[in-house]
Amino acid sequence: MATANILDDIRVLDLTRVMSGPFCTSMLADLGAEIIKIELPDIGDESRHFGPYKEDESAYFMMLNRNKKSVTVNLKSAEGLEILKALIPKCDVIVENFRPGVMERLGLDEQTVQKLNPSIIYARISGFGQNSPLKEWPAFDLVIQAMSGLMSLTGPKGGPPTAVGESLADVCTGMFGAFGIMAALFERQRTGKVSSVDVAMLDSMMAMQLTGLSRQLYSGQTPIPVGNRHPVTYPVDSFPTLDGDIVMVCFSQATFQNLCALMEKPELASDARFSDNDLRNQHEEELRRIITEWTSKLSQEEAISLLQNSRIPAGPVWNLQQLTQSKHVETRGLIQQADHHLFNKIPVVPQPVKFSGASISGVPSVPLLGEDTDQVLCGLLNMNAEKIAELREKKII
Repeated sequence: MATANILDDIRVLDLTRVMSGPFCTSMLADLGAEIIKIELPDIGDESRHFGPYKEDESAYFMMLNRNKKSVTVNLKSAEGLEILKALIPKCDVIVENFRPGVMERLGLDEQTVQKLNPSIIYARISGFGQNSPLKEWPAFDLVIQAMSGLMSLTGPKGGPPTAVGESLADVCTGMFGAFGIMAALFERQRTGKVSSVDVAMLDSMMAMQLTGLSRQLYSGQTPIPVGNRHPVTYPVDSFPTLDGDIVMVCFSQATFQNLCALMEKPELASDARFSDNDLRNQHEEELRRIITEWTSKLSQEEAISLLQNSRIPAGPVWNLQQLTQSKHVETRGLIQQADHHLFNKIPVVPQPVKFSGASISGVPSVPLLGEDTDQVLCGLLNMNAEKIAELREKKII
């Protein structure tokens, strides 16, 4: 992948594993930061053992850990901790996503780390934050989706609580983590002030739910699942065609009038059942039946073309195969080929923001476990080959 070198000269000590933390640091890596990923010898990040696999290598891990250097260090040993402490002064940022209290037990609390490097940004990602009464609870994506209220909003009307079909809590927390780190780096450059960053999965998921929270906080109505339709505006929903579903967004009176004219039923716009949004919501089932009668006689392509030509936002419901094979993905370069020592090239999906003024260079790569250990210890800590061999023999690295 061509990488925007916006974060050249920024070095990140990455103690994260699984998803939320690695997603955060992968975004920084995409922008040119040097990421030193610390992994346990022989075992590595737990996600190296998550399927699906390409031969014996985790596709999950490869997607999340592009453009990073893998360094194996046994943090359960005193010598391993000393190596980590020696790396801290060489870095601009340290990122961890252990359960609160683990870094303190390792002797790597914020105060200690900032004594070793007063200018380092200390970023912490966890399920509930460093000071929550729930901070000891184990946090996984499904737990956070459940507690955030998102599951109570997702699925068909009257159906059971339903998780979104992706690890959204992990992903959005990683994004907020990268956002916080970038803001802290900017503040450090602008004022010299050094900030720590505390990002919680539950907080992040709550911050994403603007539609539901606007109803809860301003109207006192607790939202319920309504399927694919918008909870407030109708018709904003999915509809069947001859060869697949589409979605349309009639977000205003004008777009609804356009739809009625397109369906050759202009009288519906003034029908007592449908003449404003409140009435359309009350008579949703009748209106949906009328629209479905029209869309079900058209192909997906025909329906979308007619709707868009009538200034009604619409699009196809794609599966991931259709998305990844689309001209949009190809044109925007959303899938890139990364270097891998075992497979030559593997597909990865980098962060999607395009920058017009940034220099572009390089091809992404995904590290094998520990493949950069010697280079980092020699280059940053001036260790010689004999010392590195000794540490490896003692299973410190």
